[in-house]
Amino acid sequence: MFCDVIAFSISCLLVLIYYFYFNRKTRRAPKSSVHTVNAMTREQWVLMIMQNGKQEILAIQTLRNSLMAASFMATIVMLLISAILNLGEKIGQWAKSLHPFLAQCQLSNEFWQIKLGVLLLSFAIAFYFFAMAIRFFNHVGYMINLPYTEAEGEQLYKQTCAYLNRAGSYYTMGTRTFFFALPMIAWFFDPVFLVLGTLGLIAGFRVLDSVPVGANEFAAT
Repeated sequence: MFCDVIAFSISCLLVLIYYFYFNRKTRRAPKSSVHTVNAMTREQWVLMIMQNGKQEILAIQTLRNSLMAASFMATIVMLLISAILNLGEKIGQWAKSLHPFLAQCQLSNEFWQIKLGVLLLSFAIAFYFFAMAIRFFNHVGYMINLPYTEAEGEQLYKQTCAYLNRAGSYYTMGTRTFFFALPMIAWFFDPVFLVLGTLGLIAGFRVLDSVPVGANEFAAT
C-alpha cells in the first residue's frame, strides 16, 4: 500500500508540473497553445456565420457534429462505468493474481477497491464535462441563429463566442479526464505502471497541446 501511495503522489506531482509549465508557456506565448488557436478559430467561425447570413444549415450541421462527438464520449464513459461496477470483483481478482509476479510491494486486500473508486471517479468527472459540453453546444445552437443587429450584434457575438469556447473547454477537459483513466488502469497491476503510464500520457499531451505547423499563420489572418 505504501508503494501505491508513493506512486500516486508522484503521478499527481508530474501532472501538476506539466500543467504549471504549460500554463506558464501559454502566458508568455499564447499562440503556442493549440487551445488558444482553437478558441480564436471558433470565434472567427461565429463571426462568419453571424455576418454572412444564410449560413443556418452550416451552423446547425457543425454544431450537430460537436454534439454527436460529446454525446458519443458521454455514452462510452457511462458504458465503462457500468462495466466496472459489474466486473469490479473480477478486476480485483485479476489484479491480485498478477500482482505477485509484477509488483515489489505487497497489495492490500482492500486497497484495490480504493483504486477502483478512483477510476470510477475519473470516469464520472469525464461524464460531467461531456454533459456540460452538450449543454453549452445546445445554447450556441439557439444563439447563433438570432438576428445580427447593429445595436446588439457585438454583445451577441461575444456571448456566443464565450458559450462556444466554454463548450470546447468542457469537451477538452472531459477528454483529458478520460485519458487519465489509462494510467489508473495500469495502476491495478503495479504502482510502477502508474508512474510510467503518467509519463507516457504527459508526453502525448505535450504533442497534443503544441500548435501544428502553419496554425499560427492561419489564426493570425
